[in-house]
Amino acid sequence: MTTVHFGVDDAVARVEDGDARVLADGAFDVECLATTGEALLVGTVDAGLVRRPHDHDYGRGGSGAADGFAPVEGIDEDRVTSLAVGPDEVCWAGTEPSSVYRSTDGGRTWTELPGLTDLPSSEEWSFPPRPHTHHVRWLEPAPGDPDRLYVGVEAGAFVLATGVTDPEGVEWRERPPGSRRDNHTLATHPDAPDRVYSAAGDGYAESTDGGETWQEGMEGLDHRYCWSVAVDPADPDIRVMSAASGAYRAHRSGSAESYCYRRTGDGPWERVSGGLPTGEGVLRAVLDSGAPGEFYAVNSEGLYRSGDAGVTWQAVELGAAWLDRFGREPPRGLVVG
Repeated sequence: MTTVHFGVDDAVARVEDGDARVLADGAFDVECLATTGEALLVGTVDAGLVRRPHDHDYGRGGSGAADGFAPVEGIDEDRVTSLAVGPDEVCWAGTEPSSVYRSTDGGRTWTELPGLTDLPSSEEWSFPPRPHTHHVRWLEPAPGDPDRLYVGVEAGAFVLATGVTDPEGVEWRERPPGSRRDNHTLATHPDAPDRVYSAAGDGYAESTDGGETWQEGMEGLDHRYCWSVAVDPADPDIRVMSAASGAYRAHRSGSAESYCYRRTGDGPWERVSGGLPTGEGVLRAVLDSGAPGEFYAVNSEGLYRSGDAGVTWQAVELGAAWLDRFGREPPRGLVVG
């Protein structure tokens, strides 16, 4: 049984076994999502990080209802911009201004990893819509090394963190050769533990040595403002990615035009159609993988699933759980499982 959560605007939707419903409609502005074995974690723009146990009674919630979500301890920032859960169930959170936090109790309590903004390049970090600040857009634990974490700062740097199991002993290394400056999504694969994938505002790149060096991989991409990338659990050589020609085309409903691409091996990126809405009027998709050969995508047109490794797609029935405003706002997060 596959469970999918996605966030748009100020609501989280949950889809499981044909049942789709909205959780906590209007309770907070959603920024990112993650799941542990025990709970759903939601990073918000205005209420910090909130947590909801999976065994909570899933009612439909009402406008403004917290619907089982409660704040966590240890994160003081209101804006939580990234979340991740490692294979060992250690949880990670990134904030604005840029900081990284770690939890070893399923996201209940958190400890900050100090020193990120001591990096020399931090004086150059800036998020264009709010140029006075910056944030951790993505966190990706290394699948083969619990002491290693990949960090994407928007905008300014890819940062490689080592020694992260000891918050006081962490070492931060910034901007390795070939890395992107405006990382939006980072991905890894357990069958290729030294491989890292980056979809960024300044294009696409991959590393095959644990983030130490990077190579561009943009052949076939007609749109190079890259947003979300996911990798087939069955094959680290199959990637699906959303992209647009720029930020306005990706995120603004009045001028939206976005696409999805698929790449196999060292071949070029090829545009995805096959049942997934793309093109004019479509806001950029957020992607995640499920079972082997399975991908999910949520964009301004709805939630879609592919069962053939991203070649063809089918709409997932959402009924009343797809609120009218979801078509006017870019989706903020998607997590499968």
